[in-house]
Amino acid sequence: MGKAALSDRIEQLTLELVACRSVVGTADEIAMSELVFRLLSDIPYWKQHPELLTKQPFKNDPLGRFSVIARLEGEKDNSRKTVITIGHTDTVGISDYGDFKDLATKPEALIEALKSVTLSGDAKRELDSGSWLFGRGILDMKCGLAILMSILEQLSEDIASLSGNIVFAAVGDEEGNSGGMLSVVPELVRLQEDMGYEYLAVVDTDYMSPRYEGDEDRYVYIGTVGKLMPSFYVVGKETHVGDPFKGLDPNHIAGAIIQKINKNVAFSDVADGEVSLPPITLQQRDLKEEYSVQIARTANLYFNYATHKSTPDEVMSKMIRAAHEAFSDVVNVLNERYDIYCKASRTVHSLLPWRARVISYQALYEAVKEERGEAVLEAHLDALKADMLKDTSIDERLFGQRIVEAVHSLWSFKEPIVIVYFSPPYYPHNFVKGNWAKDLRLLEAVENAIRGQGSDSKVVSRKFYPYISDLSFVSAPSNERIVALQNNMPAYGSRYVLPIEEMQKLSLPVVNIGPYGKDAHQFTERIEKHYSFNVAPQLVYETLLGILG
Repeated sequence: MGKAALSDRIEQLTLELVACRSVVGTADEIAMSELVFRLLSDIPYWKQHPELLTKQPFKNDPLGRFSVIARLEGEKDNSRKTVITIGHTDTVGISDYGDFKDLATKPEALIEALKSVTLSGDAKRELDSGSWLFGRGILDMKCGLAILMSILEQLSEDIASLSGNIVFAAVGDEEGNSGGMLSVVPELVRLQEDMGYEYLAVVDTDYMSPRYEGDEDRYVYIGTVGKLMPSFYVVGKETHVGDPFKGLDPNHIAGAIIQKINKNVAFSDVADGEVSLPPITLQQRDLKEEYSVQIARTANLYFNYATHKSTPDEVMSKMIRAAHEAFSDVVNVLNERYDIYCKASRTVHSLLPWRARVISYQALYEAVKEERGEAVLEAHLDALKADMLKDTSIDERLFGQRIVEAVHSLWSFKEPIVIVYFSPPYYPHNFVKGNWAKDLRLLEAVENAIRGQGSDSKVVSRKFYPYISDLSFVSAPSNERIVALQNNMPAYGSRYVLPIEEMQKLSLPVVNIGPYGKDAHQFTERIEKHYSFNVAPQLVYETLLGILG
């Protein structure tokens, strides 16, 4: 299969994959996985070796979803060197297409329909150019999936010339809770142990977009960003609105925490000159359920926190310190305002009784265990967890919050306090520093592939794929680093579990080389055809062979 034939094959396969709706968290995902399995089954290599093409069920999935794992075993020699390739089969929903929902997965018809819509400058120009294709999932990431499947097909046609092996995993639920990848990771470890595969790296083909307005570069990302969800359970002091200074509003403290942390680059990681996105609030609400003239007693909030090098224990320390500073600021402001009020109303002034107190969930748990005994505390939590696990409306975030509430309710200390904990999910970052032989092998393969594009190439390599992805799950921090996550994530071990041991066993460097496009998760989602069908596939192809040597 020559370059032109490969390009045509990728375009044709992209359209076929896009045509199969695969909205995350629905039965559509099963149809998509079945399509991928059938398409691979039709390739002569897997007809001859059906045992190398399998379905990997999601763990405890009520929908019965599964991932597809295809193995390509080179016959040139007995090399056990192996590259893992991954791509996700699911997409976000299609409600944003409005009246064009039925065309969301029909790129050619969608282009004609969009010509009747007022679009932004770039989208309009690119729609009219004929050089772009639009559709749900075409960028994120069915074109990338088509690239991998087509390259595997090409390599299988001359398997006698291939040295080493490629394991391909088409996983679902990437847009949700990564159930597909988390079920595949233990299987990858099993294959490593049973087949003697020497894993070298993981290659993903998820999408790539401009980094800023007018950016003309195309990017290859070696490594990937991580994500934590630092959360804050804020306990104030209730009061009647007629006596405002006798209470402490948890919303005031929550607001101060947001002011201290939200979009604050002081909390960004800097690694190899690349800066992670600053934290941003994902939710803040008080927990008062009814209307009354009593202020709320508790509030809860959590942040999206991107990491390039900070580990859970380090982030926990930063968040405790930030929350304490924010709480102290609130106390100082309230004392200033109470003084002004007392002078204005000619009443006697005294300092308010509030004091900034902030602890981790682990510290809260230990305090309650000391008071109540471990057996009593665990029995209480076991009953609560059992009840919550029966209720599908309770997601991982709420599950953890309610455990914090329950543990705090058992504590004799009733003064205002902030409890810092982690909510799911957790995505470890993957920092390819070049300190290890596998890192160097990947870095060299990628740089050679980029150089092979010629001096006029606009392809640039960077660290840290900036969008959360399944690449995070092929490595994990050491046990002493990860314990801060497990001890401070109340939902961990019951409602949320990661295959940490298997992730540590893999411990692989990663790269993302994907199609180029714009507006992922928007109704103008699109890919640029030339780069996506010609340049990106060659980069992937050369990188794979370069890693295998």
